[in-house]
This record gives sequence, structure tokens and C-alpha cells, in this order.
Amino acid sequence: MSTSLKAGLDRLPGVDQVGLEARAAQLGTRSIKTTSKQWAIDLAISMVDLTTLEGADTPGKVRALATKALRPDPTDPSCPAAAAVCVYPDMVPFVREVVGDRLHVAAVATAFPSGRAPIEVKLADTAAAVAAGADEIDMVIDRGAFLSGDLEKVHEQIVAVKEASGSAHLKVILETGELQTYDNIRRASWLAMDAGADFIKTSTGKVQPAATLPTTLLMLEAVRDYRIATGRQVGVKPAGGIRTSKDAIKYLVVVNEVAGEDWLDPDWFRFGASSLLNDLLMQRQKMLTGRYSGPDYVTLD
Repeated sequence: MSTSLKAGLDRLPGVDQVGLEARAAQLGTRSIKTTSKQWAIDLAISMVDLTTLEGADTPGKVRALATKALRPDPTDPSCPAAAAVCVYPDMVPFVREVVGDRLHVAAVATAFPSGRAPIEVKLADTAAAVAAGADEIDMVIDRGAFLSGDLEKVHEQIVAVKEASGSAHLKVILETGELQTYDNIRRASWLAMDAGADFIKTSTGKVQPAATLPTTLLMLEAVRDYRIATGRQVGVKPAGGIRTSKDAIKYLVVVNEVAGEDWLDPDWFRFGASSLLNDLLMQRQKMLTGRYSGPDYVTLD
């Protein structure tokens, strides 16, 4: 990490916690018209990284999830596909077997979710996921190193994992629920972007709090300001705890108001989720038919 970057991180302004949370709450109350809601639900579906990250995952479960990601509503060919399927590295071949090159396949790596492993293990984990067919890598930063002030180590590890990822896009998980302050989240966002992150991601989904509207707003400000400063656009992925269409639409409003329309695209904004897709599908069906479908309309993941 360069001296100029460290100086730049030190010069980042402190976050106004009251102002940040008030703005997130205010944007969260915005209502949208019915036609806009239909568009927003389809957009949200197309932004989902449909995820299973359990020790009990099986090839059959993962294949079924991949099939659902490809055709979320088999009864309606106009329903968009999800953006990606996100799994552990050893499950990648089973996803790729189903989706071919029609969807992105994301693999968590670098000793997910803790990040507690030697760098050699993290790089091998990453290389194995890419070799298995992952075209997106979701890595975790070393939060212990970050919180103890060893920003150089965090930066170097992201650079190394980016190199090991090859042509795969790199999403860097900050685990915002462990970073303690908004100031730390802002610093970690800029650190990850400088090290080569293609996306910055809130959480593993294994720590509470996971994604929150204020945290995502702060990270959207960071990617907006980073593009102004450098000309490079970086995506944002909130993950964990986003379960309803209402929640998803709140996030899309914040994306539009804070970062702008350029980020209203699955290439630049994703939802890390599992149960969210079911609620989006049920709300979509309600808007198309005027009634809610029964509980057997969607599959249980």
C-alpha cells in the first residue's frame, strides 16, 4: 500500500452518523408508482445472487437452486433470470453443469466466512474456485488485521487474491457488522477499491448486523466518489437480511438517489440473498394477476 493511499485514507472525512441514518430512513419511506414497482421487482430479480452457503449443501440442492436461478418462474417466460448463483468452491461444478454460460457463478473463497487462514491457503482456495468454473470470487478481508491497524496486510491480500482470480470479477466482503464504526466502513471501502475490488460487499450473512440501509448508502457514496476521483466504476452488493420486495425496493431507491442510474444494473448492484427471490416472485405474481399465489407457488430453498 502506497504512502499516498494511507495519507488519503487518513484524510477521508468522518461519517456523520446521525445524518447518514436520517437520510437512509428518509429515502426508505419513498413510495413508487405501480408501473415503477413492476419494473423495480423485475430489476431486483435480475440482481439476485441466489445463495446457499451451508455445511449441509449437496449437489442435488445446488443443482435445484441453479435451475431456479435460470428460470425463477417456470410458468412465466417473461420473468428475468437471477444474476448469479453463489456457493462454496466445491459446489461450483454442479452449478456450472446446470447454467452453462447463461449465468454468473460466484464462489466464496479465502477461508470464508472468517478469513482466518494463511495467505497461501486463501490463494489456493481462490485458484481452485476459478479452475472449477467460477467467474466471480467473493472474498473476505482480514478484519483482525484491519481493526489492529495493519492496513498494508489487508491491501496486499486483496491485491494477491485479485491476481489469483484472473479474469473472474472480485467482490470484497468487508463484514461491516464487525468493523464497529461507519468511519471504518468508509476506510475499508476505499482500501478495497484501491486494491482492485470489482465490487464491495457488506457481509458474509453469517454475522449480525448484516446488510443495513445506512451501511449500503455509505458504500454507495464511496463508489460514487471513487469513480469521480479515478474514473473507475465499482459495484456494491448488500448481503444478508434482505428478505422482502419492500426491502429490495428501498435499496434500489437508495442506489438511484445516491450513486445514480449507472448503478441500476446487475453489473453494478447485486443482492446476496436466498429467501428474497421467493418474495419477489410472489409480489410479481400478485401484480400480474391481482392475487397472491398459494405457498406452493414458489420452491423452498
